Amino acid sequence: MSIENRGKKEVAARVKALESMMIEKGLLTTDMVDRFVEIYENEVGPQLGAKVVAKAWMDPEFKARLLEDATAACRELEIGGMQGEDMVVLEVTDEVHHAVVCTLCSCYPWPVLGTPPNWYKEPQYRSRMVREPRKVLADEFSFPIPDTTEIRVWDSSSEIRYWVLPQRPGGTDGWTEDQLAELVTRDSMIGVGPTKAAS
Repeated sequence: MSIENRGKKEVAARVKALESMMIEKGLLTTDMVDRFVEIYENEVGPQLGAKVVAKAWMDPEFKARLLEDATAACRELEIGGMQGEDMVVLEVTDEVHHAVVCTLCSCYPWPVLGTPPNWYKEPQYRSRMVREPRKVLADEFSFPIPDTTEIRVWDSSSEIRYWVLPQRPGGTDGWTEDQLAELVTRDSMIGVGPTKAAS
């Protein structure tokens, strides 16, 4: 079983148990849970990061500002907030691939990527990604990186939260920002997966 699948089952069971206990004790209601889910599905999350990436693909000047100061550039699009006070964006090129991990816990740029996936918090991912990133990407995420491409792994912290600007997929000349944003995946902004291919 992959890190992602194993992590999903374990964390889902823990969350369900915790949610039930908090509702029983009157600390939480199902409406509150539904609202929380709605916020992270529609108001924050990787769809916002995808918009930023698409704009960077379309606008070289915005891309330069994003790479210079990601927090300020995102603020131009009214994206920001807690867990995103100091963000750094890393550009993937033909020569260098970037991937992000938090070796201490699960530091993550919430304003652009939403809440971290379960596997991101798993000790196995956090430890193996820094030791053998090429193997982890190939084996656990089915995302092999060519041996000719350098892989740099960045350790997010509460002070600096990294995320990745993937390469623009080929065959997208003339596409709009909204169309391009549809190709950007959460995993591509963590550096553990590709963007979707243009179809």
